[in-house]
Amino acid sequence: MVKLVDRAAARARRHARVRAKVSGTAQCPRLNVFRSAKHIYAQVIDDVTGTTLCAASSMSEGFDGNGGNVEGAKKVGAMIAELCKEKGIEEVVFDRGGYVYHGRVQALADGAREGGLKF
Repeated sequence: MVKLVDRAAARARRHARVRAKVSGTAQCPRLNVFRSAKHIYAQVIDDVTGTTLCAASSMSEGFDGNGGNVEGAKKVGAMIAELCKEKGIEEVVFDRGGYVYHGRVQALADGAREGGLKF
């Protein structure tokens, strides 16, 4: 009998491996990415205090487009970069959330870089 892979559990294991190495501070917070089938979300987190400094998603006000494609992810990356600039955050650590650095995750990172974030 063929065993099916639990994709959510596999992603959780990959994310745990990434989180063991990546942590955000007040000077260099963590840019976390979560993607679903229809939307994509990004948060900038200070892990020392456990607070979210800013967040953007394809469900945010002012977002026009589809969050389930590469163009939408790039727009969310630009939105999070703009919010970080307003808060005075210039440098972050990228947390891909256990996802492969490809497609929408890569587009979000590229959009954030184009918006002025360094990582």
